[in-house]
Parts: sequence; C-alpha cells; structure tokens
Amino acid sequence: MSEHFNFDTPVERNGTDSEKWAKYTARDILPLWVADMDFAAPPAIIDALQSRIAHGVFGYNQPTLSQTQAVVDYLARQFDYTIDPSWIVWLPGLVSGLNIACRAAGAASDAAFTATPIYPPFLSAPKNAGRPLVSVPLVQEKNRWVWDFDAVDAALKKTKTKLFLLCHPHNPTGRAWEKNELQKIAQLAKKHDLIICSDEIHNGLILSPHISPYHQHRLFASLDEDIAQRTITLMAPSKTFNIPGLGAAFALIANPQLKKQFTAAMAGIVPHTNLLGMAALEAAFTQCDAWHAALLDYLRNNAHRVERAIANIPGLAMHPVEATYLAWIDARELARQRGITDPAKYFENHGLGLSDGAAFGAPGFVRLNFGTQQTILEEALRRLHAACI
Repeated sequence: MSEHFNFDTPVERNGTDSEKWAKYTARDILPLWVADMDFAAPPAIIDALQSRIAHGVFGYNQPTLSQTQAVVDYLARQFDYTIDPSWIVWLPGLVSGLNIACRAAGAASDAAFTATPIYPPFLSAPKNAGRPLVSVPLVQEKNRWVWDFDAVDAALKKTKTKLFLLCHPHNPTGRAWEKNELQKIAQLAKKHDLIICSDEIHNGLILSPHISPYHQHRLFASLDEDIAQRTITLMAPSKTFNIPGLGAAFALIANPQLKKQFTAAMAGIVPHTNLLGMAALEAAFTQCDAWHAALLDYLRNNAHRVERAIANIPGLAMHPVEATYLAWIDARELARQRGITDPAKYFENHGLGLSDGAAFGAPGFVRLNFGTQQTILEEALRRLHAACI
C-alpha cells in the first residue's frame, strides 16, 4: 500500500505562507514545533479542492447532505459508532470548540479541569471564558504517562468544577488512552456530575502496533448512554489528513440541552465553516483510506527512529509514542547537567525548533514533531545528538 504514496518527496515550504517554517526564516533552524506535517495532502483531497475551485463561485455555504453523510459514515466505519446527524455542530476549528465548551458548561463561577502536561489551549480556554482552571499532573509509570485518579478525584471534590477537558489521544505525551482508563474518567464524571469535552482530533493517528487497525480509536462518548449525554466530542480531519489550514471541524453533542447551550455560546462570534475545508473534509472521510494507512506506516517508522535516537542521547528521555506524530522529550537531566534554564532556546541555538514544554505546563520538556520527510528527521536527530554530547 505504501508504494502508492511517496512521503519522502520533499515539499518546499520555505517562502510560503507556512507558519511553521516562517518562524525561522533565514536561520538554519529545522522547524519541528507546531503540529502540522510536511507532507502534501492526499491526492483525493487536492482533486476535490480543484474541482470546487473550478466552479468559480464562493458564496456563503452550508453543509451539504453528502458532507454530513460523510461524517456519519466515517464514524461508523472507523470507530463502529453510530450517530444521528442532528448531533453535529460544525466549527471552523477545534480550538474554537474548546473555548465554546468553557462558555457553555455550567455557570460563570464553575471551574474547568484538565491534567498537565497538555495542549496549551486547554490551559488558556478556561481563562478566556473567565472560568477557574483546576489541574493535576499526569505521572510517569511503566514506560508511559498515566492518570493519578486519586489526585483527580481529590481535586474535583474540593472545587466547584463542571467541565472536564479531555485530550484523547493525548497531546503532547502521545498516549492512546485505553478502555479501562476511559472508564475511570467516566466514573469520575458521573460521580462529580461533569460535562466532558473530549478533544479527539488525533483519532486517526494511532501508532501502537498492538492496537487493531480497525475501530482502533474508542470515542469517549461511546462508553455508555449516560456518558454520551454528558459529552461534547470535538473532531476534525485536519491532523490525520494534514489540512489544518482549511478550517473544518465539528462537535458531536447527543444531549439536546447541552447542544443548545453550546450553540448559544457560539452565537455572533463563530463563523461558518470554510467551504473549501468542507470539500476537503468530505474527500478525506470518503476517499483517503489507502493514503491514511500508508501515512501510519511512515509515521510508525519515524517514531521508532526518534525513540531509538533518544535512547542513545545522554540527558534526554521519552516514552514510546502510541498516538500522534509528536515526541514528548524530557530534557530536565540535560538541563541539570549543563545548567540550561531554557531547553527550547538551547536547542534553537543548535539548529532545532522544538515546542517549549513550559507552554504545556511542563518546563524542562520539549515536543518534537516527526511528521516530516525522513531526510529532514535524520538531520534533526543528528543535530539533537550533537547538542547533547
């Protein structure tokens, strides 16, 4: 299957509108930070966009029946999850959804909970909504990051929390939460009467070889009917199919009252979903399974390359990546040995643009995006090694 798609083909992104590459314009720094991949979009998506552009009229759009059905069929095929089309709320992006959820769940004085390290908008969205933020750290155990459920329970007991912000799969640690972990979160949600906003944007990027290639991601809302009624699921094709600049996402909300609250919070501030993004979404969900499978093969290989490299670099450590194309690297020992106060800046000075763990609530860590051509990745790993020896 891989031979049909050549992910090694270089794509020149310097001098384009790429936020990722423009950050280091005219500097010899490889950008491995923001979460978009350096691969061209699937051919079927490019064809769909060209066809839509050829029509020549770009007026106000609304979701078509076929676009809505594409979502329904994709969820059934990939995750064995059946939805009613009325549950879909279209969004221009996942971050919008996080911010809306923080305005829609509970009263103005109610807190939002999350666990760190975490994708930075999970930390900023409650503050944007004027809501208190409650958090506890994930912990490292048996070569992976796990929940401290006793600490989560204790934090929820002593605070007036209404919203649980879940990242599933998890950015930045790369965990693919297992069913028993999701069930424990569900138990806490029921115990404390919480709304769960589950960001599942990395649902198509499960890399762990032991996870079945079909129905490999379990939607949190699928656990049981009670959980479905208290969950806002956020999804998009943007990460899996590398189209984040096209701005098409959606929320799934089975509870009519919760959906009403969510849409009311959107009123007047959330724009229509982009019509080209919607054309891309339909193509992604209906015509790109083979490309997707080939991408996963390539990313698994890249993940193994990163893991092997980090294992042989003194001062650095990481756990295997189960999902996403993001490596979460612990540089605290290197920083201690070298007297480094800012690891991200240190690596920039050695030609690597990585995400700063401080923005995720974890100073001393860095995040490396390995969704790139192997030639770029090998040079990045060479620079990483040189910076640490």
